[in-house]
Amino acid sequence: MTDSSFSFFSEFGLLLCLEELNKEELHKFKFHLKNEIMGPGYCRIPWAEVKKAKREDLANMMNKHYPGEQALDVALKIFDKMNLKDLYERVKPEINRAAQTMGPEDTQAGETQGDQDQGGDGTEYRIQIQKQFCLTRVSKCLLGEPKDFCHEIAAEGRELLEHLFDVDINTGEQPQTVVVQGAAGVGKTTLVKKAMLDWSQGDLYQQKFTYIFYLNAREINQWRERSFIQMISKDWPSTEGPIERIMSQPNSLLFIIDSFDELNFAFEEPEFMLCEDWTQVHPVSFLMSSLLRKVMLPESFLLVTTRLTACKKLKPLLKSQRSVELLGMTEDAREEYIYQFFEDKRWALQVLRSLRNNEMLFSMCKIPLLCWVICTCLEQQMENGGDVTLTCKTTTALFTCCVSGLFTLADGSCSSRPNQTQLRSLCHLAAKGVCTMTHVFYRENLRKHGLTKSDVSVFLAMNILQKDPDYENCYEFAHLHIQEFFAAMFYILEDSWGPMDHPSQSFADLKLLLESTSYKDPHLTQMKYFLFGLLNEDRVKQLEETFNCKMSLEIKEKILQGMEKLGNNDCFPSELECLELFHCLYETQDEAFTGQAMRYFQKVVINICEKIHLLVSAFCFKHCQCLQTIKLCVTEVFEKKMLKSSHPAEFWQRDAYSCWRDLCSVLHTNEHLRELDLSHSNLDGLAMKIFYQELRHPCCKLQKLLLRFFPFPDDYWNIASTLTHNQNLQHLDLKGSDIGDSGVKLLCEALRHPDCKLQNLSLESCNLTTLCCLNITKALIRSQSLIFLNLSTNNLLDDGVELLCEALRHPKCPLERLSLESCGLTVTGCKDLSLALISNKRLTHLCLADNILGDGGVKLMSDVLKHPQCTLQSLVLRCCHFTSVSSEHLSASLLSNKSLTHLDLGSNWLQDDGVKLLCDVFRHPGCNLQDLELMGCVLTSACCLDLASAIVNNPSLQSLDLGNNDLQDDGVKILCEALRHPNCNIQKLGLEYCGLTSVCCQDLSSTLSSNQRLTEMNLIQNTLGCEGIRKLCEVLRSTECKLQVLGLCKEAFDEEAQKLLEAVGVSNPHLVIKDDFNDHNEEDGSWWQCS
Repeated sequence: MTDSSFSFFSEFGLLLCLEELNKEELHKFKFHLKNEIMGPGYCRIPWAEVKKAKREDLANMMNKHYPGEQALDVALKIFDKMNLKDLYERVKPEINRAAQTMGPEDTQAGETQGDQDQGGDGTEYRIQIQKQFCLTRVSKCLLGEPKDFCHEIAAEGRELLEHLFDVDINTGEQPQTVVVQGAAGVGKTTLVKKAMLDWSQGDLYQQKFTYIFYLNAREINQWRERSFIQMISKDWPSTEGPIERIMSQPNSLLFIIDSFDELNFAFEEPEFMLCEDWTQVHPVSFLMSSLLRKVMLPESFLLVTTRLTACKKLKPLLKSQRSVELLGMTEDAREEYIYQFFEDKRWALQVLRSLRNNEMLFSMCKIPLLCWVICTCLEQQMENGGDVTLTCKTTTALFTCCVSGLFTLADGSCSSRPNQTQLRSLCHLAAKGVCTMTHVFYRENLRKHGLTKSDVSVFLAMNILQKDPDYENCYEFAHLHIQEFFAAMFYILEDSWGPMDHPSQSFADLKLLLESTSYKDPHLTQMKYFLFGLLNEDRVKQLEETFNCKMSLEIKEKILQGMEKLGNNDCFPSELECLELFHCLYETQDEAFTGQAMRYFQKVVINICEKIHLLVSAFCFKHCQCLQTIKLCVTEVFEKKMLKSSHPAEFWQRDAYSCWRDLCSVLHTNEHLRELDLSHSNLDGLAMKIFYQELRHPCCKLQKLLLRFFPFPDDYWNIASTLTHNQNLQHLDLKGSDIGDSGVKLLCEALRHPDCKLQNLSLESCNLTTLCCLNITKALIRSQSLIFLNLSTNNLLDDGVELLCEALRHPKCPLERLSLESCGLTVTGCKDLSLALISNKRLTHLCLADNILGDGGVKLMSDVLKHPQCTLQSLVLRCCHFTSVSSEHLSASLLSNKSLTHLDLGSNWLQDDGVKLLCDVFRHPGCNLQDLELMGCVLTSACCLDLASAIVNNPSLQSLDLGNNDLQDDGVKILCEALRHPNCNIQKLGLEYCGLTSVCCQDLSSTLSSNQRLTEMNLIQNTLGCEGIRKLCEVLRSTECKLQVLGLCKEAFDEEAQKLLEAVGVSNPHLVIKDDFNDHNEEDGSWWQCS
């Protein structure tokens, strides 16, 4: 290229390049340009100018801010980031030729001007970083040095680094803080050290950051007081000049804080105490807190690595952040590594199958080092003729073999083994470390636990402990799981070696460990699994032979005591707690102990969505004899996408069905089991076949089966047939299962069979129409047992109800309870119902909620209530679109009716006038009504005097729900006067969302202290405030208060109020405070919503 042509290219080439970008590409180009940094002496182009600039204006701006060839150089880097390869490949050669035409004077001019009187240009610092991070070595591994194993960052890791600080296309903002989180050993430190090395070599972040500084938690922990400038200058070469000069441009600096989880700081300093000045000397904890909270150097960028268990501690410190999780090796990568590890491919397939059958172990293999350790351990097992299938059954079995293998690699002499005191001290160190999330130990930690230098050398020689080569007096276990294993051993060793220094503290730690949950205490989960696994006598024997010591299983009794306490806890079980319990018991592989532990539980709730969940559940169900209720949700397990490549899917599927058969066997092995809930599960044909076989087993005593929202893979013949085979089955709930009219036909055939003993059938939301009603009618006439039928939320319409009424009029119809909520009924359907109800002698409960009956329909139902032969005890007319006009009809009928005890008129436009009319009846001594629901009836305080009169004068009235009405404090004050009256028999009061404030709480408190009958009260969604809660808590703590259930959402109040409510829960154990007051049981009248 000639000089003249170069001049033309340098002047107009950038504009020509920009002209080639479409509108969207230009927009992205501007976003990238916004954050480009060329180094000292240059500054960003103001975003406001970049955003509105046209192509020609943008080219001029760039040429002005980045003189010479630098503007094109910036553009080239952005084209590369945008993956515009064609444009990049055309421009790059032109820039290279242009650079060759410039003389040395030209190339040095800009540098001299920019760096004049500024010291070095950063080259020496980069060289220093290269020396430091090129020398970083992989620590010596468990079981010797890895063969064919590499800790290099994979291609995806490099790609991740490049885009960590990319601008968010949606917001246009560049993250200033990025958090890289992941499990122990997944490669977080390796990633950021690679970032340091690549930056120093000019391969990463060249246009983003002028300088990058690396701060490691292990080094920081050994500092006490210093300035921040002293902290980062440890690697700063003196030839670079004063480091202070670069701090004037903090927006071009990146600080890497590696292993935040290892920092020994509480980070509890209030923000006003933090420091902005990076030259002042402060405690290092203050400096780190100031940096993280963006009080110091707020324009700088941060890259923080942490383990997942410390995220809860880190998050409150950061103003905002982008979080990225390192997941380790993919499933395909794990399979490939395992397959390539073994020369004998038969061994590879056997190991692969064994690991895939235990998802916990296979998941551990995503950590590269652990994958190698596990493969090496299993290889040793196979070489010695061991059974890897048994070894891979539990994590404890495998790690027991792994730890035992450490001694086979030693010289074999007795001196290489730790004595009992040394082992006990190491286990104590490990246990305390896991409990406090401490995984890096310094010399003072070791001394505190009685470990001398010679003691430590024993464990260093076996690679159980490792010394950090970069930081003095710094030790850690070879991997977190090794620390967790020795931590669990501490509880097995404890009793057999005499009294501990602080035995009560040890027992307290054990109690906390047993009560821990993965969502509250994730750092304790694996240690707890190991502890249960070490209750296995074979494991204990193996460890006793390995360490030449005697271990104790006396802890089993303490754990069983903990299980008993857990079983008696009213809050247990939740899905996660049950699943964790099953994981623990599976680790024991002790059938007798599992049976002993499970005898304390009458109900379990399990969500099975992974293979390991099915495995552990099958083991526990197979060995439990006392369960009465099981709630399972099984999803994804039987999908046909389990395994690929060298490991055929049939292996797992065969094992899955075997586990499922073991699980289902509980239906005939447990004679106490009465209820099974499989709602929302997704089973394939073979799994259903196994289930039906167990359901029809002669020893199956199941009475209640819930299959809500259950997609039947075959037709409904099998479930219908089961009704005639299992004569113990009394309750079947198919809500939302979309069985349709054809499925109902099969069910009705079974209902007509004399061997069918079903009493309760729910077909709510099953996509039924008028067509099915004829079959239902025939079944109702022929059935000898069916007393409850729920047909809610189906499009039956008036014609369908007309057919059902034929059955209701038949003298042999056994039905006692019928729900037709939201079935499309009108006043026409009410005519047929009213005639049927007059002749029906058995129906006691009828729900017509959410149908457009209107005042006309209510009049017809009122006429039924007047009839002397009416047997209705409960009538639900919620949301039936009637007004206060209907109050007159109901009032007249209630005076003469002697059977009705429950009436629900909620969500209708009754208003104060309508309720006043009804109260005239409620006050009458002949009114037998016990439960009255008036939720959402557009009531105000104006009706409260009449309600109060009814409360005092009606001795039968026990439950009154006035929720979702604008009663306000004045109305509740009137009601409280009635509630304090000695004639009041109200036991349950609903005041949800009634516009109440703290003003009414004194009246409520006074009522609670004097009323000895009131046991349940709902105050949810009222603005009671902290002051109101304080007044209520004074009486709730009193022995005079007999309240058992209080509806309040604790989270709706401030911290002080929440603490007051928590304290009440401790001082008054008989009181339950819950945010879901409507528990839908028969006692509260919501019988048609029962499951």
